[in-house]
Amino acid sequence: MSVQHESLGPHIRLGDGYETFWAYIPHFIHSPFYVYAYAFGDCLVNSLYGVYQKAETGFAERYFALLEAGGAKPYDELLAPFGLDARDPAFWNIGLEMIEGLIGELEAMEEA
Repeated sequence: MSVQHESLGPHIRLGDGYETFWAYIPHFIHSPFYVYAYAFGDCLVNSLYGVYQKAETGFAERYFALLEAGGAKPYDELLAPFGLDARDPAFWNIGLEMIEGLIGELEAMEEA
């Protein structure tokens, strides 16, 4: 509960009974690692966006091709046209830098 209060801030009230509410969410109990797909996807998109910001030309075409492929290809093949390898920690650092920038913007708003 203390972590929830810390992460949600003072504007969200967690009522009585909330301390066990997490157990109601089935994928926490019955489908281990279910939510990792969301984290992977979010980090991947952040990294792609970081590449987009520095791309000179051709990014949109490669991105549309990635979307058109859907789930027909593994992610390593989908990222290859961008010159990216998700097995390389540098790839993930691109996305983490994006998040770091957003955090910096939020902190600046808080200070203003």
